[in-house]
Amino acid sequence: MNFLETISEWIIRASDFVCGYPEFFLLIGGGLFLFVYSGAVSVRRLPQALRALRQKQATQSGKQSGQISSLQALLSAIAATVGMGNIAGVAIALTIGGPGVIFWMWVSAIVGMSTKFFEGTLSILFKGKDSNGELQGGPMYIITTALSRRWRPVAYAFAFFGLFGTLCFMQANQLVESITTVFTTPAGIENTAWLRFGLGVAIVAIVSSVILGGINRIAKWASKIVPTMVIIYFLLVGTIMVLNVQALPGVFASIIKGAFSFEAGFGAFAFVALTGARRAAFINEAGVGTASMMHGASQNTDAVREGLIAMLAPAIDSGIVCTLTAIPILIAGNYVGVTDVKGLYIALGAFGQMLPGVGQYLLMVIVFFFAFSTMFSYSYYGQKCTNFLFGADKAHYYNYFYLAMILVAAVIPLDALVGFMDLAFALMALCTMAMLIKLSPRVKALAKEYFAAKA
Repeated sequence: MNFLETISEWIIRASDFVCGYPEFFLLIGGGLFLFVYSGAVSVRRLPQALRALRQKQATQSGKQSGQISSLQALLSAIAATVGMGNIAGVAIALTIGGPGVIFWMWVSAIVGMSTKFFEGTLSILFKGKDSNGELQGGPMYIITTALSRRWRPVAYAFAFFGLFGTLCFMQANQLVESITTVFTTPAGIENTAWLRFGLGVAIVAIVSSVILGGINRIAKWASKIVPTMVIIYFLLVGTIMVLNVQALPGVFASIIKGAFSFEAGFGAFAFVALTGARRAAFINEAGVGTASMMHGASQNTDAVREGLIAMLAPAIDSGIVCTLTAIPILIAGNYVGVTDVKGLYIALGAFGQMLPGVGQYLLMVIVFFFAFSTMFSYSYYGQKCTNFLFGADKAHYYNYFYLAMILVAAVIPLDALVGFMDLAFALMALCTMAMLIKLSPRVKALAKEYFAAKA
């Protein structure tokens, strides 16, 4: 084994360890603390969060406090989190832990909503200025604005890890894999490197047409794509539910029974709970810091209102969308006994079984939109980190690096690079959760004042 292979192996092992239960306990444990500390804000204040979407946005008179609206920030954040994980990730979780994992995904979504409330609030409360003097949001600006100089290394660490944690290796690679599996291979077209390169070029062309237009174009597309793709997905799964209505009581009964089954002992129960909660925590990205970068671009100046809007994202991505994926798979039952876990193939097989001849192709359309929506928003996160580290005048260079990495990911296997990306993502979460817990008393005090005034 040469030096590069040794480094690659080390990265993969480190990623598998850190991105396993250590990251899970960081996100879920920290989220549980914020849930309790906030007085169950994600449950008690959900009606107010829904009303906040309809309220007129408060902005500074005569000043531009951001680039996009609160709704656009929410939809852009959802665009980043609703991706392959909502389809392939759910199928993998079902294969590993059975139907009960879905219940614990719901629990994790409630916990994640509390974390997102703190993220969204702080993103407005503590904005910072970049080298051009423009207001920016995100963990790095929150830290440098709200905390002492001793915390500055944490801000720079977050931004550095963000350069790599927000690269879309997995989305680009799996999108190409899906296209070749569903369309080109059955048509007798050989899956060569040149074919993958051509598909990669097409993906880069689509992504560049959006991300090179900046946050306003990303938000504009997100505000169109997210509602459309969720509604289409709901209609698709709704059709399957209507055609198999007799199976639905059994599906939901299996979710509840599986979530609380002690037949195989407490260890099996704990495994199911951890599998579901862990998968949802990775999907909704609560506590990673990405959401505060997007909500930090909001023109809204009412910090608690922004927090309420931000907390709706986990309810949609790891609540509604993940449940929509689970229902057809549970009805089909094709996840049972699978040893070679390939989540997307299981999902495609289930939809094809439920809607013969068209189901897998309709799901591929959804996968297409999910993958691109993630790639659009993630580019903005990396650009924000570049802005903080190297200056606003150099931030646009990140987009070209980002597009190049999409092309690379489309052509070759990237186990080590994906492992490095996942490791960077986990380290982003470490920086963000430390910041959130440190500043949580500020959010709690402001929220108490806000809700007292609304009473």
